[in-house]
Amino acid sequence: MKAFVLHRYGKKGALELAEVPIPELRDDEVLVQVHAAGVNLLDSKIRDGEFKLILPYRLPLILGHDVAGVVVRIGPRVRQFKVGDEVCARPDDFRIGSFAEFVPVKEASLALKPRGLTMEEAASIPLVALTAWQALIVKAGLKKGQKVFIQAGSGGVGTVAIQLARHLGATVATTTSSANVDLVKRLGADIVIDYRNQDFEDVLRDCDVVLNSQDGKTLAKSLRVLKAGGKLVSISGPPDPDFGTEIGAPWFVKLAMRLLSSGVRRQAKRRGVGYSFLFMRANGSQLREITRLFDAGVIQPVVDRVFPFESTNEAMAYVEAGRAKGKVVVKLR
Repeated sequence: MKAFVLHRYGKKGALELAEVPIPELRDDEVLVQVHAAGVNLLDSKIRDGEFKLILPYRLPLILGHDVAGVVVRIGPRVRQFKVGDEVCARPDDFRIGSFAEFVPVKEASLALKPRGLTMEEAASIPLVALTAWQALIVKAGLKKGQKVFIQAGSGGVGTVAIQLARHLGATVATTTSSANVDLVKRLGADIVIDYRNQDFEDVLRDCDVVLNSQDGKTLAKSLRVLKAGGKLVSISGPPDPDFGTEIGAPWFVKLAMRLLSSGVRRQAKRRGVGYSFLFMRANGSQLREITRLFDAGVIQPVVDRVFPFESTNEAMAYVEAGRAKGKVVVKLR
């Protein structure tokens, strides 16, 4: 099969389009013929070597964390899916590889593709929607009537998180550029802050939840817009000790995480708010809940551009530039 392969870690390095064997299928997996694959900043960060301690992959490696396609083979223990099913998934860590013609996916991480969506739209969903779900529902416990601040509302996670928070009955605040104000309002944002002309810290106060996806300076300011008892969930770091325990990290990695997050945890404690780091995990049952919301039209996919499979490196560069509205996808079929 054709696949984009990472041979060595390196900043801005190109993946190589190569012929590789189709991966062997485990008993609890299905083999998906890839029709489309979502492109995420996580792919670039892994390529650059930023996650070597957290995710010690063996090279060569096929990247790609989102897939939509058709089941062409099933393992002997698979019960919920059959050959011919149209599906989508965020493959598990250490089984990623959707920048390829075929990818194996655990049955437990799979969902049927929403009926009303194209393959390209379905491939845009899993990683960002699971991130929003795990941050807002699992970690923060966002409830009706609460106020949530979602940073970078026009980005991949932001476009889904705004719609999910609105569905939960929360008041939604977000940041974006002036060019994307109408987009985030249409998605359900109540308070829109043009980050080029306004400082969100001057506008917001008494938030119940903040979903942080930006840098350390923004993280520090985000703590100050929370009410006492509020929760800050960060998907951009720093990782905290609980995350180290969750992934079973070696002691020296846990120590590094404790040191990296000590400042923000200390600030959070002083202000009487909670801080937690989220590294999204594959989860089929959550993804099936999410796809029902897409089927019902509660959440709409936002796809910025679709690149041909041969232009996967260009698609990654486009995502890294940080100007995409919603998601970027590569199309194989």
